[in-house]
Amino acid sequence: MPVPRDLVETVPQSVYSAITDLRVKDPELPTRLAKKRVRREALTKDGKLTLLAVDHTARLVTSIGDNPLRMADRRDLLARTLRVMACSSFDGLLGSPDVIDELFLLQRQASKNFLDRKVLIGSANRGGLSGATFEMDDRITGYDAKGIAGMGLDGGKFLLRIDPEDEASLKTLEYCAAFVRECQEFGIPVFLEALPVARRDGRLTLVRDASTLAKLVGVATALGSSSSRLWLKLPYVEDFATVAKATTCPILVLGGDAKEVDVLFSQILAAMGAGPNVRGVLMGRNILYPDEGDPRGMAFAIDALVRRGAGVNEAKQVMERESWKKCELFDD
Repeated sequence: MPVPRDLVETVPQSVYSAITDLRVKDPELPTRLAKKRVRREALTKDGKLTLLAVDHTARLVTSIGDNPLRMADRRDLLARTLRVMACSSFDGLLGSPDVIDELFLLQRQASKNFLDRKVLIGSANRGGLSGATFEMDDRITGYDAKGIAGMGLDGGKFLLRIDPEDEASLKTLEYCAAFVRECQEFGIPVFLEALPVARRDGRLTLVRDASTLAKLVGVATALGSSSSRLWLKLPYVEDFATVAKATTCPILVLGGDAKEVDVLFSQILAAMGAGPNVRGVLMGRNILYPDEGDPRGMAFAIDALVRRGAGVNEAKQVMERESWKKCELFDD
């Protein structure tokens, strides 16, 4: 394998610095570029989706491993994002407004329109800041339905965390139902991340139990006045078939905290085999920050798991083959 160069160099310093210049000189440029983007005729080409999540920092989530500010390095984050968005087989991206604006400003300087025919999902509620006393009152602070439509994005994402012992969960349910209804009025698909949580030692913790998650799926799919454009983003749990059987809506598996490659790949395979409505992944940190790895190689490997039913060993071979290849988007 070639000696890997610093991934941050995927975005040259001159290109990164120009983002601020463009923001100052032409604030409306991202919106104009977004309206010119060539969109897909349909959300998915083959009934499956592989999407990258890049909305963590908007909710105070910046740590990777023992580095509390790893994701706070914006140039490095954007470079890793481009390794997936512009140079892999992934379908698209879920992003907060700042990230999506920056991708359009990077594309403005690139040698190709890498956002054309990609699936772009706008992240809605980031108000439940990680670790805050108001974390469960998770209101919309990002895209609303009008903003998603105005940017010509392909869908909206809402994080629905429910703790039955926290009254703020009811407010978040109300925000979510309102968002789903507004998106339905605009004909916008909704990607709903439903998570059962509990407060342990003062921190919100995911409840990794199939029966609890299956019950919450029933609540999530009944929100709004129609479930016709609803996709679910769910965590993998043991006995995932029980979760998959709780709905006919398509399911994408999330990644969560970084995992070892063998564990991650095994979980994706298990999830994809749990039911015909499990249709892909919507993952962030596991792809962006693989342990001493390349996001591009990880993206190709996961795509092979989802679309070809590749086994763990085959996916690891794909990852090795596709890692550290050139991703030259900008003229020197």
